[in-house]
Amino acid sequence: IRRQRQELKLLIAELKDRDRELNDMVAVHERHIQAWEDDRQKILTLAERCSLLTSELNERNAVIKSLSKRLKLLESQHNDSKITLESTQQKFKELTQKVTDSSVHCQALEEKNQSLHCSILELSAKTGQLQAREQELLAMLQLKDKALIETTDQITEVTSKFKTLESALRTAKLDEFSRNREQQDLKLTLGDVMCQVTKMKDILSEKMKESSKNQEEISHLKQENGCLRSELILAVEEAQRKDQLYQFAKSKQVRIEKELSSLRQVCVKQQRDLHFLHVNLDSSQDSRQ
Repeated sequence: IRRQRQELKLLIAELKDRDRELNDMVAVHERHIQAWEDDRQKILTLAERCSLLTSELNERNAVIKSLSKRLKLLESQHNDSKITLESTQQKFKELTQKVTDSSVHCQALEEKNQSLHCSILELSAKTGQLQAREQELLAMLQLKDKALIETTDQITEVTSKFKTLESALRTAKLDEFSRNREQQDLKLTLGDVMCQVTKMKDILSEKMKESSKNQEEISHLKQENGCLRSELILAVEEAQRKDQLYQFAKSKQVRIEKELSSLRQVCVKQQRDLHFLHVNLDSSQDSRQ
């Protein structure tokens, strides 16, 4: 009986130990169940968040695709604007060269017109001198005619009064002959001067016609120069507008690149979060198993 009591005590103690162990096991099992439930709730929330993030990622990918398409379009527009800018710059250079050539031609024509004007002034001064010389010769001829008339009167008077003075008459005749000869010489010189005056007048009229033609050509060149300058100003304004559009496109491209970089960073962060969530999910699944 003592031995059985001793065995019963030992059995009771062992049953208490087993009961304690079972209670501990039940508590541990309940904690495991609670942890599994918490992990399950976390997994469900993470799955919902993962679905939301995948949908948001798809939306971001669609936005990135549209932005990349827009970026390609902007790059093509940028290339087109660069090509047009280069063509306008080439056209601007050609217009500037044309303007410089026309200005040089206009300057040469102005110099030629100035030289023609100086030659016209010289010819006009020469014609004035020739006209003055003509007036002087006409005055001399009038004086000679007056003197000739007076001498003829004196000769008639002398012939009527002094018939005996033949020597004086001969000398008077010789003087008259010399005067007639001098008068003829003066008339010949006057004719030459008149011919020179007419030639100078013809040359002067031709020079005036040439000067008027040069003036018309200069006015035409000035009008053409004004048109070229207006075209040059319009080309410069068009180039400035295209440059402004290029700057706007460039700033827009910079903004889009910034947005793309920020979206890439956000995508990288989200991928990191997804990777971290997958790692947590795998670890939770391992721990649950």
